[in-house]
Amino acid sequence: MTRIIADISVSLDGFVTGPEPGPDNGLGVGGEALHSWAFSDDPGDRRILREGAARSGAVLLGRRLFDVVGGPGGWDDEVGYGAREVGKPAFVVVTSSPPSSVRLTELDWTFVTTGLSDAVAAARRRAETASSGSGKDLDVVLMGGGATIGSALAAGLVDILSLHLAPVVLGAGTPLFTGNAPRTLVQRSVTTTSTATHLTYDVL
Repeated sequence: MTRIIADISVSLDGFVTGPEPGPDNGLGVGGEALHSWAFSDDPGDRRILREGAARSGAVLLGRRLFDVVGGPGGWDDEVGYGAREVGKPAFVVVTSSPPSSVRLTELDWTFVTTGLSDAVAAARRRAETASSGSGKDLDVVLMGGGATIGSALAAGLVDILSLHLAPVVLGAGTPLFTGNAPRTLVQRSVTTTSTATHLTYDVL
């Protein structure tokens, strides 16, 4: 069965970017520390990243994040989805208007302009098609940004929340949780590595 997995790195004080994020500095001031685990050689981090990339039938992201990863300083041959475990699932972007051009033309991009629910549905269809082709269950990975994940949680569109808790206090930035209605979570796994604590929850 295809699940919707919200997967994001977060600081100890709840931020998914540092202060002053923008197209040329998507993680904000000091925000690179959030993703140190994705480039570490710790076997636990490598396993988490490898398994996450392997289960990705489709990846959903918001327009701001697309502008960062698709910008001049964004993804390239060395840094892309899954870092060194780069995969090429379908990518679905929720946006009010599609971009006029796409730099990363080797990736499969779909732009949905009719809202987050429709974008999730489109990503689910892509993941289910990929599942049929591969013979194994693949999921939709909602990689961000923080506002997109927060909206999806608030709308009840997320099945699993996967957090990579980085040992850093940023003090400010983009918060993951912004006072939406309470959600009940059931903790399913905790993996501690030298660079992060990886937490997985079922969202009820």
